[in-house]
Amino acid sequence: MSAVMPVDLPIDEEGQDELSRGARRADKIQLGATKRKLSSPWATAAALIIAVLWTIPTFGLLISSFRPRELIQTTGWWTVFENWGWTLDNYSTALQTGNSQLNMAGAFVNSFAITIPATVIPISIALLAAYAFAWMDFRGKDTLFILVFALQIVPIQMALIPLLQLFSQGTIFGFPVIEAFGSFGYAQVWIAHTIFALPLTIYLLHNFVSEIPREVIEAARVDGAGHGQIFFRLILPLTMPAIASVAIFQFLWVWNDLLVALIFADGNVAPITKLLAEMTGSRGQDWHLLTAGAFIALVVPLVVFLSLQRFFVRGLLAGSTKG
Repeated sequence: MSAVMPVDLPIDEEGQDELSRGARRADKIQLGATKRKLSSPWATAAALIIAVLWTIPTFGLLISSFRPRELIQTTGWWTVFENWGWTLDNYSTALQTGNSQLNMAGAFVNSFAITIPATVIPISIALLAAYAFAWMDFRGKDTLFILVFALQIVPIQMALIPLLQLFSQGTIFGFPVIEAFGSFGYAQVWIAHTIFALPLTIYLLHNFVSEIPREVIEAARVDGAGHGQIFFRLILPLTMPAIASVAIFQFLWVWNDLLVALIFADGNVAPITKLLAEMTGSRGQDWHLLTAGAFIALVVPLVVFLSLQRFFVRGLLAGSTKG
Protein backbone atom coordinates (compact mmCIF):
# COMPACT_ATOMS: atom_id res chain seq x y z
CA MET A 1 0.00 0.00 0.00
CA SER A 2 1.53 3.21 -1.11
CA ALA A 3 1.51 6.31 1.08
CA VAL A 4 -0.16 9.46 -0.25
CA MET A 5 2.09 12.50 0.14
CA PRO A 6 0.59 15.99 0.36
CA VAL A 7 1.24 18.20 -2.61
CA ASP A 8 2.13 21.89 -2.29
CA LEU A 9 -0.36 23.76 -4.45
CA PRO A 10 0.49 27.18 -5.88
CA ILE A 11 -1.26 29.87 -3.79
CA ASP A 12 -1.43 33.54 -4.69
CA GLU A 13 -1.34 36.46 -2.20
CA GLU A 14 -5.13 36.59 -1.88
CA GLY A 15 -5.19 32.90 -0.99
CA GLN A 16 -2.44 33.33 1.60
CA ASP A 17 -4.38 36.21 3.24
CA GLU A 18 -7.50 34.03 3.34
CA LEU A 19 -5.54 31.21 4.97
CA SER A 20 -4.06 33.63 7.53
CA ARG A 21 -7.51 35.00 8.41
CA GLY A 22 -8.80 31.47 8.77
CA ALA A 23 -5.91 30.55 11.08
CA ARG A 24 -6.58 33.63 13.24
CA ARG A 25 -10.30 32.81 13.44
CA ALA A 26 -9.43 29.24 14.49
CA ASP A 27 -7.08 30.56 17.19
CA LYS A 28 -9.77 32.93 18.50
CA ILE A 29 -12.34 30.12 18.59
CA GLN A 30 -9.92 27.86 20.45
CA LEU A 31 -8.96 30.65 22.89
CA GLY A 32 -12.62 31.44 23.55
CA ALA A 33 -13.39 27.78 24.21
CA THR A 34 -10.46 27.56 26.62
CA LYS A 35 -11.60 30.70 28.49
CA ARG A 36 -15.14 29.34 28.75
CA LYS A 37 -13.78 26.09 30.20
CA LEU A 38 -11.62 27.89 32.76
CA SER A 39 -14.19 30.52 33.80
CA SER A 40 -17.63 30.27 35.33
CA PRO A 41 -20.30 32.98 35.67
CA TRP A 42 -20.99 31.88 39.25
CA ALA A 43 -17.31 32.03 40.16
CA THR A 44 -17.03 35.50 38.59
CA ALA A 45 -20.11 36.72 40.47
CA ALA A 46 -18.77 35.29 43.76
CA ALA A 47 -15.39 36.97 43.17
CA LEU A 48 -17.09 40.32 42.53
CA ILE A 49 -19.22 40.02 45.68
CA ILE A 50 -16.18 39.15 47.81
CA ALA A 51 -14.20 42.03 46.27
CA VAL A 52 -17.01 44.51 47.06
CA LEU A 53 -17.39 43.24 50.64
CA TRP A 54 -13.64 43.54 51.22
CA THR A 55 -13.49 47.01 49.67
CA ILE A 56 -16.31 48.55 51.75
CA PRO A 57 -14.31 48.75 55.05
CA THR A 58 -11.32 50.26 53.24
CA PHE A 59 -13.56 52.78 51.50
CA GLY A 60 -15.19 53.68 54.83
CA LEU A 61 -11.76 54.10 56.41
CA LEU A 62 -10.69 56.44 53.62
CA ILE A 63 -13.84 58.55 53.92
CA SER A 64 -13.58 58.76 57.72
CA SER A 65 -9.95 59.80 57.60
CA PHE A 66 -10.89 63.02 55.75
CA ARG A 67 -13.87 63.97 57.96
CA PRO A 68 -13.66 66.42 60.89
CA ARG A 69 -13.53 65.00 64.40
CA GLU A 70 -17.01 66.28 65.31
CA LEU A 71 -18.66 64.56 62.34
CA ILE A 72 -16.83 61.26 62.93
CA GLN A 73 -18.01 61.13 66.55
CA THR A 74 -21.64 61.98 65.74
CA THR A 75 -22.37 60.46 62.31
CA GLY A 76 -21.35 57.45 60.25
CA TRP A 77 -19.21 57.68 57.12
CA TRP A 78 -22.13 56.49 54.97
CA THR A 79 -23.94 59.77 55.78
CA VAL A 80 -21.15 61.80 54.22
CA PHE A 81 -23.48 63.40 51.64
CA GLU A 82 -25.97 64.46 54.33
CA ASN A 83 -23.25 65.70 56.72
CA TRP A 84 -20.78 67.30 54.37
CA GLY A 85 -17.32 68.20 55.65
CA TRP A 86 -13.70 67.46 54.75
CA THR A 87 -10.31 68.20 56.31
CA LEU A 88 -6.62 67.28 56.08
CA ASP A 89 -5.91 68.11 59.73
CA ASN A 90 -6.37 64.46 60.72
CA TYR A 91 -3.32 63.45 58.64
CA SER A 92 -1.09 66.31 59.79
CA THR A 93 -1.99 65.64 63.45
CA ALA A 94 -1.60 61.85 63.08
CA LEU A 95 1.87 62.19 61.54
CA GLN A 96 2.99 64.23 64.57
CA THR A 97 1.38 61.86 67.11
CA GLY A 98 3.47 59.22 68.89
CA ASN A 99 5.34 58.53 72.09
CA SER A 100 8.32 60.19 73.78
CA GLN A 101 10.81 58.57 71.36
CA LEU A 102 9.06 58.51 68.00
CA ASN A 103 6.17 60.01 66.05
CA MET A 104 4.22 58.40 63.21
CA ALA A 105 6.25 60.13 60.48
CA GLY A 106 9.43 58.59 61.89
CA ALA A 107 7.71 55.21 62.26
CA PHE A 108 6.64 55.44 58.60
CA VAL A 109 10.30 55.86 57.60
CA ASN A 110 11.27 53.00 59.92
CA SER A 111 8.80 50.71 58.14
CA PHE A 112 10.64 51.32 54.85
CA ALA A 113 14.02 50.84 56.57
CA ILE A 114 12.83 47.50 57.94
CA THR A 115 10.76 46.21 55.03
CA ILE A 116 13.08 46.77 52.07
CA PRO A 117 16.16 44.96 53.51
CA ALA A 118 13.90 42.30 55.08
CA THR A 119 12.58 41.62 51.57
CA VAL A 120 15.85 41.76 49.63
CA ILE A 121 18.02 39.73 52.05
CA PRO A 122 15.89 36.55 52.32
CA ILE A 123 15.09 36.50 48.60
CA SER A 124 18.80 36.82 47.70
CA ILE A 125 19.76 33.98 50.04
CA ALA A 126 16.79 31.85 49.02
CA LEU A 127 17.54 32.24 45.30
CA LEU A 128 21.11 31.01 45.80
CA ALA A 129 19.84 28.10 47.91
CA ALA A 130 17.16 27.26 45.34
CA TYR A 131 19.78 27.11 42.57
CA ALA A 132 22.03 24.89 44.72
CA PHE A 133 19.19 22.50 45.53
CA ALA A 134 18.03 22.36 41.92
CA TRP A 135 21.23 22.27 39.83
CA MET A 136 24.19 21.40 42.09
CA ASP A 137 25.11 17.91 43.25
CA PHE A 138 26.34 17.48 46.81
CA ARG A 139 25.98 14.86 49.50
CA GLY A 140 22.77 14.98 51.55
CA LYS A 141 21.04 17.44 49.20
CA ASP A 142 17.63 15.77 49.34
CA THR A 143 17.74 15.34 53.13
CA LEU A 144 18.75 18.96 53.64
CA PHE A 145 15.98 20.19 51.33
CA ILE A 146 13.40 18.14 53.27
CA LEU A 147 14.68 19.64 56.54
CA VAL A 148 14.39 23.17 55.12
CA PHE A 149 10.89 22.42 53.85
CA ALA A 150 9.91 20.99 57.27
CA LEU A 151 10.93 24.24 59.00
CA GLN A 152 7.77 25.83 57.59
CA ILE A 153 5.66 24.05 60.20
CA VAL A 154 7.59 25.58 63.12
CA PRO A 155 5.42 28.38 64.61
CA ILE A 156 7.05 31.78 64.89
CA GLN A 157 6.21 31.92 68.59
CA MET A 158 8.48 28.90 69.26
CA ALA A 159 11.49 30.67 67.73
CA LEU A 160 11.14 33.97 69.58
CA ILE A 161 12.93 32.86 72.79
CA PRO A 162 15.96 31.28 71.01
CA LEU A 163 16.26 34.38 68.84
CA LEU A 164 16.15 36.66 71.87
CA GLN A 165 18.94 34.61 73.48
CA LEU A 166 20.92 34.86 70.26
CA PHE A 167 20.49 38.61 70.01
CA SER A 168 21.36 39.10 73.71
CA GLN A 169 24.71 37.38 73.08
CA GLY A 170 25.32 39.49 69.97
CA THR A 171 27.17 36.74 68.11
CA ILE A 172 26.42 33.86 65.74
CA PHE A 173 28.93 30.98 66.10
CA GLY A 174 31.38 33.43 67.65
CA PHE A 175 31.08 36.12 64.98
CA PRO A 176 29.74 39.52 66.15
CA VAL A 177 26.98 39.70 63.53
CA ILE A 178 24.54 41.67 65.64
CA GLU A 179 27.18 44.17 66.73
CA ALA A 180 28.22 44.71 63.11
CA PHE A 181 24.73 46.02 62.33
CA GLY A 182 24.14 47.41 65.80
CA SER A 183 24.68 51.04 64.86
CA PHE A 184 21.67 50.92 62.50
CA GLY A 185 19.36 49.41 65.15
CA TYR A 186 17.43 47.32 62.65
CA ALA A 187 19.73 44.26 62.54
CA GLN A 188 17.66 42.08 64.83
CA VAL A 189 14.47 42.77 62.85
CA TRP A 190 16.16 42.04 59.51
CA ILE A 191 17.66 38.78 60.81
CA ALA A 192 14.38 37.67 62.42
CA HIS A 193 12.35 38.30 59.25
CA THR A 194 15.04 36.61 57.14
CA ILE A 195 15.04 33.49 59.33
CA PHE A 196 11.25 33.25 59.33
CA ALA A 197 10.95 33.80 55.56
CA LEU A 198 13.72 31.53 54.28
CA PRO A 199 12.00 28.08 54.40
CA LEU A 200 8.94 29.10 52.37
CA THR A 201 10.92 31.39 50.05
CA ILE A 202 13.45 28.64 49.26
CA TYR A 203 10.65 26.20 48.58
CA LEU A 204 8.75 28.56 46.24
CA LEU A 205 11.82 29.66 44.28
CA HIS A 206 13.11 26.08 44.04
CA ASN A 207 9.88 25.08 42.28
CA PHE A 208 10.53 27.68 39.56
CA VAL A 209 14.29 27.23 39.28
CA SER A 210 14.05 23.45 39.01
CA GLU A 211 11.52 23.74 36.14
CA ILE A 212 14.00 25.48 33.84
CA PRO A 213 14.73 23.07 30.95
CA ARG A 214 17.85 20.99 31.59
CA GLU A 215 18.90 21.50 27.96
CA VAL A 216 19.38 25.22 28.61
CA ILE A 217 21.66 24.59 31.60
CA GLU A 218 23.64 21.86 29.81
CA ALA A 219 24.10 24.06 26.73
CA ALA A 220 25.55 26.79 28.93
CA ARG A 221 27.90 24.29 30.57
CA VAL A 222 29.05 23.02 27.17
CA ASP A 223 29.88 26.62 26.25
CA GLY A 224 32.12 26.79 29.32
CA ALA A 225 29.84 28.72 31.70
CA GLY A 226 30.42 28.20 35.40
CA HIS A 227 27.85 28.27 38.19
CA GLY A 228 28.22 32.01 38.60
CA GLN A 229 27.59 32.77 34.94
CA ILE A 230 24.68 30.32 34.77
CA PHE A 231 23.12 31.87 37.86
CA PHE A 232 23.43 35.52 36.86
CA ARG A 233 22.88 35.19 33.08
CA LEU A 234 20.27 32.39 32.96
CA ILE A 235 18.64 31.67 36.31
CA LEU A 236 18.16 35.25 37.43
CA PRO A 237 16.45 36.56 34.24
CA LEU A 238 14.31 33.44 33.74
CA THR A 239 12.99 33.46 37.32
CA MET A 240 12.31 37.19 37.52
CA PRO A 241 8.46 36.78 37.48
CA ALA A 242 8.70 34.32 40.38
CA ILE A 243 11.08 36.66 42.25
CA ALA A 244 8.61 39.52 41.78
CA SER A 245 5.73 37.44 43.13
CA VAL A 246 7.67 36.30 46.19
CA ALA A 247 8.95 39.85 46.77
CA ILE A 248 5.38 41.20 46.83
CA PHE A 249 4.35 38.57 49.37
CA GLN A 250 7.39 39.19 51.57
CA PHE A 251 7.05 43.00 51.36
CA LEU A 252 3.39 42.90 52.38
CA TRP A 253 4.10 40.41 55.16
CA VAL A 254 6.92 42.46 56.69
CA TRP A 255 5.13 45.80 56.29
CA ASN A 256 1.97 44.54 58.03
CA ASP A 257 3.84 42.54 60.69
CA LEU A 258 3.19 43.37 64.32
CA LEU A 259 4.37 40.30 66.26
CA VAL A 260 8.04 40.44 65.22
CA ALA A 261 8.02 44.23 65.59
CA LEU A 262 6.69 43.97 69.15
CA ILE A 263 9.57 41.66 70.11
CA PHE A 264 12.56 42.93 68.13
CA ALA A 265 11.83 46.55 67.07
CA ASP A 266 11.82 48.76 70.11
CA GLY A 267 12.37 52.42 70.87
CA ASN A 268 13.16 54.72 67.96
CA VAL A 269 13.29 51.88 65.37
CA ALA A 270 9.64 50.81 65.79
CA PRO A 271 7.62 50.47 62.56
CA ILE A 272 4.29 52.15 61.93
CA THR A 273 2.25 49.04 62.85
CA LYS A 274 3.69 49.05 66.37
CA LEU A 275 3.09 52.77 66.86
CA LEU A 276 -0.45 52.42 65.52
CA ALA A 277 -1.12 49.62 68.03
CA GLU A 278 0.13 51.91 70.83
CA MET A 279 -2.18 54.69 69.60
CA THR A 280 -5.12 52.28 69.63
CA GLY A 281 -4.50 51.63 73.33
CA SER A 282 -3.65 55.14 74.46
CA ARG A 283 -5.89 57.19 72.14
CA GLY A 284 -8.69 54.76 71.34
CA GLN A 285 -11.29 57.53 71.52
CA ASP A 286 -9.60 59.66 68.85
CA TRP A 287 -11.17 58.08 65.78
CA HIS A 288 -10.09 60.94 63.55
CA LEU A 289 -6.42 60.13 64.30
CA LEU A 290 -6.79 56.34 64.18
CA THR A 291 -8.48 56.35 60.78
CA ALA A 292 -5.85 58.69 59.33
CA GLY A 293 -3.03 56.66 60.89
CA ALA A 294 -4.52 53.40 59.65
CA PHE A 295 -4.76 54.71 56.09
CA ILE A 296 -1.16 55.99 56.25
CA ALA A 297 -0.12 52.44 57.14
CA LEU A 298 -2.44 50.98 54.52
CA VAL A 299 -1.57 53.10 51.51
CA VAL A 300 1.89 51.63 50.87
CA PRO A 301 0.74 47.96 50.63
CA LEU A 302 -2.08 49.10 48.33
CA VAL A 303 0.31 50.98 46.04
CA VAL A 304 2.80 48.09 45.99
CA PHE A 305 0.18 45.48 45.19
CA LEU A 306 -1.67 47.51 42.55
CA SER A 307 1.50 48.72 40.80
CA LEU A 308 3.15 45.27 40.76
CA GLN A 309 -0.01 43.25 40.16
CA ARG A 310 0.96 42.35 36.59
CA PHE A 311 4.27 40.89 37.81
CA PHE A 312 2.38 39.00 40.49
CA VAL A 313 -0.03 37.43 37.98
CA ARG A 314 2.81 36.72 35.56
CA GLY A 315 4.72 34.90 38.30
CA LEU A 316 1.72 32.77 39.17
CA LEU A 317 1.03 31.92 35.52
CA ALA A 318 4.70 31.08 34.95
CA GLY A 319 4.28 28.11 37.28
CA SER A 320 1.04 26.93 35.67
CA THR A 321 2.01 26.98 31.99
CA LYS A 322 5.29 25.09 32.06
CA GLY A 323 5.37 22.02 29.85
